[in-house]
Amino acid sequence: MVVNNKVDSLSYDVEAPPQGAAAPAPARHHAPAPPAVREGAAVLELHKVSLPERRSMARALRQRLAEVFFPDDPLHQFKNQSSARRLVLALQYFFPIFQWGSAYSPRLLRSDLVAGLTIASLAIPQAPTNTGRVLAVQGISYAKLANLPPIIGLYSSFVPPLIYSLLGSSRDLAVGPVSIASLVMGSMLREAVSPDEEPILYLQLAFTSTFFAGVFQASLGFLRLGFIVDFLSKATLTGFMGGAAIIVSLQQLKGLLGIVHFTSHMGFVDVMRSVFKRHDEWEWQTITMGTAFLAILLLTRQISARNPKLFWISAGAPLTSVIISTILSFIWKSHSISVIGILPRGVNPASANMLTFSGSYVALTIKTGIMTGILSLTEGIAVGRTFASINNYQVDGNKEMMAIGIMNMAGSCASCYVTTGSFSRSAVNYSAGCKTAVSNIVMAAAVLVTLLFLMPLFHYTPNVILSAIIITAVVGLIDVRGAAKLWKVDKLDFLACMAAFLGVILVSVQMGLAIAVGISLFKILLQVTRPNMVVKGLIPGTQSYRSVVQYREAVRVPSFLIVGVESAIYFANSMYLVERVMRFLRDEEERALKSNQSSIRCVVLDMSAVAAIDTSGLDALSELKKVLEKRNIELVLANPVGSVAERMFNSAVGELFGSDRLFFSVAEAVAAGACKAQP
Repeated sequence: MVVNNKVDSLSYDVEAPPQGAAAPAPARHHAPAPPAVREGAAVLELHKVSLPERRSMARALRQRLAEVFFPDDPLHQFKNQSSARRLVLALQYFFPIFQWGSAYSPRLLRSDLVAGLTIASLAIPQAPTNTGRVLAVQGISYAKLANLPPIIGLYSSFVPPLIYSLLGSSRDLAVGPVSIASLVMGSMLREAVSPDEEPILYLQLAFTSTFFAGVFQASLGFLRLGFIVDFLSKATLTGFMGGAAIIVSLQQLKGLLGIVHFTSHMGFVDVMRSVFKRHDEWEWQTITMGTAFLAILLLTRQISARNPKLFWISAGAPLTSVIISTILSFIWKSHSISVIGILPRGVNPASANMLTFSGSYVALTIKTGIMTGILSLTEGIAVGRTFASINNYQVDGNKEMMAIGIMNMAGSCASCYVTTGSFSRSAVNYSAGCKTAVSNIVMAAAVLVTLLFLMPLFHYTPNVILSAIIITAVVGLIDVRGAAKLWKVDKLDFLACMAAFLGVILVSVQMGLAIAVGISLFKILLQVTRPNMVVKGLIPGTQSYRSVVQYREAVRVPSFLIVGVESAIYFANSMYLVERVMRFLRDEEERALKSNQSSIRCVVLDMSAVAAIDTSGLDALSELKKVLEKRNIELVLANPVGSVAERMFNSAVGELFGSDRLFFSVAEAVAAGACKAQP
């Protein structure tokens, strides 16, 4: 609390910051001095830096862990409740379907029924494709991207959505295979095992990788470690997904051109070399059909994008294209256009006996599971949160991780591979008017009917139409506007985006993913080890001190160097803090010498933005104080937050600085320093 005493003012000349190279020399301002305390004048009571309530070590540790792992305080709802009520709340917490299911109505069912059938029409064409053998891998689909039997893609659109509808907290998320996770799984497993030569072993590794992905995802949710997936920044994901979308699209040239012998490599150069080397295998009938349907699909996508009310046009276009192309293929029966062939009927066969947890491939399946698990979690949670924000409800990230993880663990035992919330399906689900997760149940029921009764109808479906559907689905992952925005806002983010993009395009999907993760970690290390520090000046007419770079009207206070530290002080940046302050000091002394001003005699560290400090940071402050004292310069600290002040007073640093060098604000620190300078 400030005592409203009348305070005499001091007058001194201050230098304004330069306004640019072409601007005239800055004028010398006659700014009001900060309040001073001197003999014979009214006194301003300086505020003392207060410490937070003293806590025991156990209590402090408990509170810190609660803030890290339970920021949402999930147990709050159970307080002061009866045992029966707690049981109901527990069921609603672990099975959200009990929460919204009690208020379910026929009106909601009608909306979910329409949405479920709509996303089923989008999901079914993306799944099945084969050449006649159950384990053949010549077809093109999301399962094909993972080098899996195409029927696995349809199996993965049946069991996982049912499980998610029970455990998931998102109302709009539509579950199924996604292109990025499929592509990464296929690329990583294919390096060790050929799906053509050892299809059974490859299938075992895919199911085992899916199981490990589920274990990893569920563990993150159970241990409430969801912040780990945030290590993939949006910038690197933009580049990675854009590069992967181009690689996926290039792989579809095999189907669009009718090429029989195609490269197994994923790189841009290898694919284009294979395309032109096999030009003698191009089929004009296939090219004509593929180009025509691709143009139609892209056109319907543009129509729905410009007018969201016409979402049903792009949503129904894939299934309509499959039906029309199948009829045309049946009429022509041309050998130049390859078709799917015979597909097995029936529900998902059990695959728990195919999981393998021993042998030389265990490390590969664990690595593949973690990689695909991270990617699918990132996409699923991001999509869920996006639509939750639109509809103004909350999605529990840790609960979503557990739901997706359990869904994949169960799916690996039911002939499914990695699944998550798909952005394209979820967008269609939302546009179709879904209200709850029942839309996933409706989609699963439609897939079940397809598996039991409709599989023979896909016999004459051309493979080329599935290539066109895949290209249409992944082209939305190429975010050119997002990359342009990165260039405008943050050049380092743009470089990270392009590095991940080029890594995928020119090297491999795995390398692109590794680059994306590496750049994300490098950015974190860079921000931690090189925190932002600014020189501050006084805003005329106020007692507020701001960066002289950001606020050109801010004026430096003669004899004072005011430095704002805008980061926590850890062992990784403590020495940088000392070096940066000394560099600021050198620059300010040169500036004072040129303008015939007095040299720096006090350095004020504004600690208001320092959220935390460790022992290395405390040692750095002690070292900085000793270095400055040798140069007859005083170091004072202003406005340390509670946790920082607590650690300072619990260490020798508190005694070293004392209460006369710790101030409530920068203004009071400068006022006290100005007072000491008076005769």
